[in-house]
Amino acid sequence: MMIIRLYLFVSLQLISCFSVDTKPKLTLDEFFDYTLFPLISLSPTDKHLLIHTTRPSWNISSFEHALWLYDIEKQTRKLITRNLHSSIKPKWSPNGNWIALSLNKYPSITRINDHQNEQQPEQYIYLYSVISDELLPIHLGTDIPLTLTWSNNNSVFYLATMNIWSTIEYNDLDKDEWYDVIQYRKANEFLFVPLEEKLVYSTVSRDLENMDAFELYLIDLRNTSSLVRLTNNEIFEQDLQLSIDGKQVLFISWPLGSTRKRFNDTQNRLYSVNLVNGQIERLAENFFGSIMGYTMNNDNSIYILGQLGTEAHVYTQQLSTKNLIYHNGWNGTYRSIVSSRNNNNSIAFVYSSFEKPMEVYFINNIYQLQSSQAITNFNQLFIQRDLPRAKVYSWKNEDDQQIIEGMLHYPPGQFQSKNLPLLILIHGGPSETSLNQFLANAFYWATMAASEGWLVLEPNYRGSVGYGDQFIAEVRYKPLSGPGKDILSGVDQLIKDGIADPRRLTVGGYSYGGSLTNWLITQTKRFNAAVSGAGIVDHASAWGTMDIPGFHTYFFGGFPWEVPYIYQNESPIYELTKVRTPTHIIAGEDDIRIPTSQSYMLERALYYREIPVKLIIFPNEGHIIDFNPLHGKIKIREELKWLQKYGNQSSNYNELFNNNEKLKLNYVFEIYILLLPYIIIKSI
Repeated sequence: MMIIRLYLFVSLQLISCFSVDTKPKLTLDEFFDYTLFPLISLSPTDKHLLIHTTRPSWNISSFEHALWLYDIEKQTRKLITRNLHSSIKPKWSPNGNWIALSLNKYPSITRINDHQNEQQPEQYIYLYSVISDELLPIHLGTDIPLTLTWSNNNSVFYLATMNIWSTIEYNDLDKDEWYDVIQYRKANEFLFVPLEEKLVYSTVSRDLENMDAFELYLIDLRNTSSLVRLTNNEIFEQDLQLSIDGKQVLFISWPLGSTRKRFNDTQNRLYSVNLVNGQIERLAENFFGSIMGYTMNNDNSIYILGQLGTEAHVYTQQLSTKNLIYHNGWNGTYRSIVSSRNNNNSIAFVYSSFEKPMEVYFINNIYQLQSSQAITNFNQLFIQRDLPRAKVYSWKNEDDQQIIEGMLHYPPGQFQSKNLPLLILIHGGPSETSLNQFLANAFYWATMAASEGWLVLEPNYRGSVGYGDQFIAEVRYKPLSGPGKDILSGVDQLIKDGIADPRRLTVGGYSYGGSLTNWLITQTKRFNAAVSGAGIVDHASAWGTMDIPGFHTYFFGGFPWEVPYIYQNESPIYELTKVRTPTHIIAGEDDIRIPTSQSYMLERALYYREIPVKLIIFPNEGHIIDFNPLHGKIKIREELKWLQKYGNQSSNYNELFNNNEKLKLNYVFEIYILLLPYIIIKSI
């Protein structure tokens, strides 16, 4: 009897062991059902939180943009619409009873094929009533709304619109004169200044070659002919907010470039402009990293989201001091922070880490940040899957002893394992960073690749933000060769540490990451496979056809005719005779950031060189593949197939041995050939 009982006990224990913590593997379909949170906004009464979500909508081959109303006291969430127009941020009325928004009821104007018969759709702005749960339309005619802001009362808001024909009257004369021309300079953000009855607005342009179009202006509503330019800095000003006293406008700077060789090669910074004397002041100037976001408090302090290395955390700055106060939170990445105007310590934010998918959180006391509770569960599925584990991995570039780091993702169940197949997944930018965060889309797919068995290294090469302005500037004059050495040093260290299998190395990236991929396959034959997206192969032709030529003018140190040797030395097209790596290429048909012609050039060159190559062009897609979510899924599906097909093959002979070992093998082989007849005769 005792033996039977013991047997039963052991059997139950074994069953229990196999049933606990057994999670299914993440599938490709599940990976792309990830929800992002582009915007959160607290009501002026602090009673409600607006939450904007976006996710793929497979039935309509598009992306769903939904707007939710969260009741903070009742902890309930209500859907306002699933058809939010994402280009206009919803805005609260001063009393918190109304929300002004735009719906995506009508197709946006992209191109006009028959301008004689074209009828422009009627445009509307909608007011949502928090009290009655109704949407009230406001007819705008055919003018396209660009941005809006409320005045200091609940009956007036200001709206910027664009008329496709550049005139108020829509007539045949304008059709013939303008046809399908698109206006370039337009208003981007509005901010009402009640103290002086004025509007602050930022301007943007589709023409990124002229940075004069990206500035801040002040207009007096009592005399609209009076226009004052507030900035002349050739940067993109974003996230405008008014100080509590109403005398300053704060904004985050996002450097772009200039054809006049004036380029702001810095990380994102926080500035304020004084509306009385026009003085511009940099805030948080002692912060070494990059500013990702901020929110104003009613005591005139600022909560700042600051990124240092692979982490982004919450800080406080009092305007009276220059020092930042760090708030101890979870490891990971905090985004989209908003604060209460009535309770200085209450905040809402978006957070994720490589262990936690992205959700919205709320806390009544910022000094208890680690006790924050998630108020959404849109990405709950990912917690129920067996996900990869990741850590920060550091190495040294032996050329100059610079320490480089990145995110290292291990396949599920293989954390800290050795001799794993490696994928180097390179971020774009270069002014971006691979962070301790959870993202799942066509460009951030380390989680999916690791789930398929790959050890994934996301290197933060020189040019990445979060490591100081000098770290960015060091890519100048060597925009590919410099970061390329940082990345290859990381590969060497992973092999030296026994983590990566030297016979199973692959590389990939998109945009700047695609350009670096194109460069790296000309510098080494160690990679068995490459997956390149929207990368450059010839920088001179790219400068002449892309929408941001100032990027090249700065990073290459001049125009193509001024420093032709740099343009040529950093262009993969002139090194393609060295390539042996099977390469998969992705591009958007309408890409003007990295013109699609660059991908055609790479595919043609590799085809003529008889290197295995495949090119996929996605119709109606620009640089950011965001027209049809199915395109993103196809991208990752085909790239994973390519890695599986070629990535596990043995590496090229020339890279498996150093020169001395190859010489020894050649010498032995030659002796063997010379002695072979003698050996045969002797054996006879």
